[in-house]
Amino acid sequence: MKILVINSGSSSIKFKLLEMETETLLAEGLIERIGLAEGRIKYKTNNNKIVIEEPVPDHRTGIAFVLDALTHEDYGAIESLEEIGAIGHRVVHGGERFTSSVLIDDEVIRGIEECSVMAPLHNPPNLQGIRAAMETLPGIPNVAVFDTAFHQTMPPVSYIYPLPYSVFEENRMRRFGFHGPSHQYVANKAAEMIGRPIEDLCIVTCHLGNGSSLTAVKHGKSLDTSLGYGTACGVMMGTRSGDVDSAVLIDLVQNHGVSISELKDMVYKKSGVLGISGISSDQRDVEDAAENGNERAELALDLYASSIRKYIGAYAVTMGALDAIVFTAGVGENGPQMRERICRGLEVLGVRMDPAKNDFKGEQRDITANGSRVKVLVIPTNEELMIARETLWHTNSN
Repeated sequence: MKILVINSGSSSIKFKLLEMETETLLAEGLIERIGLAEGRIKYKTNNNKIVIEEPVPDHRTGIAFVLDALTHEDYGAIESLEEIGAIGHRVVHGGERFTSSVLIDDEVIRGIEECSVMAPLHNPPNLQGIRAAMETLPGIPNVAVFDTAFHQTMPPVSYIYPLPYSVFEENRMRRFGFHGPSHQYVANKAAEMIGRPIEDLCIVTCHLGNGSSLTAVKHGKSLDTSLGYGTACGVMMGTRSGDVDSAVLIDLVQNHGVSISELKDMVYKKSGVLGISGISSDQRDVEDAAENGNERAELALDLYASSIRKYIGAYAVTMGALDAIVFTAGVGENGPQMRERICRGLEVLGVRMDPAKNDFKGEQRDITANGSRVKVLVIPTNEELMIARETLWHTNSN
């Protein structure tokens, strides 16, 4: 069966088409700048790579572009849309209602809408992609795969905030966690690389990109994770603050004239690597500046690495053991300097990384040094494959 995976953002659509019998990627692409005057469509297969500059007024038009590209007589990956057996959608927030992936119907759409309060930047565009796909290809099963679902195995000690218990009871405000398909995929791949059952392993998975999160994966299940009710806590990120003393935020509002909307903009869009360096949220730019003597750039990189080390140490204690650390996502896969900076100081946990093995980008490799008690692995994430697997299961079960 061929499955189309869609990750719909506010102004973009990422997509992949996979043949699930062999889990082969047939085509992938990205539609950018939806709703703006100048749209861009990037599309590639094994034999073709094209870029089309053309306005994409809305998500329905974007999905139509995707389907046209997939069946194009010159560069298409399939001959007919009838070859697509199902569509899998990434949905960021499922709240407590959706503890696993689910076949989409009207009731599920209403449930995703209700969860949009907790993910206002993510769930609404996810829904736009779902509706566009269902309208454009009626009759094909659509499955929602939630970022939060993998973390539903966390115990209350991991997801309850130490606020008045009524905040949880009445408002269901708790830690949910995100990047679930990524953490699940790389944890299982790590077990394969180590050659041991995942049920025997304690792994810290580090999904490091513009948005970042770490997860303590004990015996194949999420025990704790750094992102929470929202997506600005945990480790420092590209533009998001990560953990900050709430007294600072209260003081900014009460005594320094910062409005709630300004505070939200500050925490989500003006903090992190960008806020400290004053240069960019892209670590490549910040690393270049640091090499040229920029002290704030160096501080930003040190803060980022330090925040990640703290969580790795905490999760080793939480799990009672540490068998492997996995780096994944944009920075984790393509940032050898940052990987080395993070591992510097983890020797107390028995972590030794080999600098020579670490000198690469974007590949699956073991970068553990001789004598290390803990495996250090780099594994490119494949959230789309996890979404496709879930979609296949639901399609075959119904």
